[in-house]
Amino acid sequence: MTSGARKDVKLPPARLPRRARRLLTAAYLLLVAAVATDALSGPGTTVSPVLAAVPVLAGASTRAARVPLLAGVAAVLSVGLLAVTNRGISASVHVTALIAVVAATLASVANVVLVTARERELLQVRTVSEAAQRALLRPPPERVGRVRIAVRYAAAAAEARIGGDLYDVVETSRGLRLILGDVQGSGLGVVETAADVLGVFRDAARTEPSLTGLAGRLDAALARRPADGRFVTAMLADVPSRPGPVELVNCGHPHPMLRRAGVVCELEPPEHAPPLALLELAGGRYTTGLFDPRPGDLLLLYTDGVSEARDAEGRFYPLAERLAGLPAEDPDEVLEALLADVRNHTRTGLDDDAAMLALRWTH
Repeated sequence: MTSGARKDVKLPPARLPRRARRLLTAAYLLLVAAVATDALSGPGTTVSPVLAAVPVLAGASTRAARVPLLAGVAAVLSVGLLAVTNRGISASVHVTALIAVVAATLASVANVVLVTARERELLQVRTVSEAAQRALLRPPPERVGRVRIAVRYAAAAAEARIGGDLYDVVETSRGLRLILGDVQGSGLGVVETAADVLGVFRDAARTEPSLTGLAGRLDAALARRPADGRFVTAMLADVPSRPGPVELVNCGHPHPMLRRAGVVCELEPPEHAPPLALLELAGGRYTTGLFDPRPGDLLLLYTDGVSEARDAEGRFYPLAERLAGLPAEDPDEVLEALLADVRNHTRTGLDDDAAMLALRWTH
């Protein structure tokens, strides 16, 4: 395909929810009943104006403009048939019905064309955003040594598919280096900031000897960006390839959770530190916390889109309680169950992007 050529996106078949199908069926039945009543009531009455609803109903369940057009033609013929059988009615009534049917047909055809064009544009945006997500948020390896890895990401805006949460897993000569973070703010600017963070992380993760040094480089890189007021909360982790303690650096992020033998606890840092880009402004320093993993342990990193998801009564999602109660051991199954449970908790959908990264140490 030549440069600049546009590739059409094929839309999936139109599918109406069951409730909508029932409502449309009821509307069609009412129209049939009205026409039958008109045919049986004699030449003194007519309901032909209601036939203007036919192309409208036909256009409600299709992406093909010819469907409401053909329905409109059928409605015009029906108006003519009723005009012949109801000669006692003023001609102005039949003309009014005919005009109403034609106008409704044209409007329905135009609406189908407009809706189809918008759906195609939305699908193209989703396709592009999915490609951007694959390039920006690369899937981690499922297993490295005795560590199994899984990740889940859900953007709050369904049409976006990508937002301000970020994650990455980099294999180094010493083991794994991980980041999971959340860019403050919303809009396209947070995606740009997330890309900057991941770019610096991927470059520095293999060269920076200490995890606190890596956090410092990320902070300095963000602080040099144009003053847009954005900062990034983040969790950094060093997972050694050989048996040994895991290092954690918390940059103003929600505390990770460790599930061990069915009991969940939060891993708090030795000292609380500010988010990335705010170290010089807020003061403080990045410090390293340690824990010794055991076979069967599951470490969960997450963003506040998970822990602060609210139900209809404003209650936060009880992440620690739900994590402890899950029977699943595989990290991929754990995250799948948690994400489904978070969505069920909110009922109306996520209000913020949600990202989770889980590690499980095998025997």
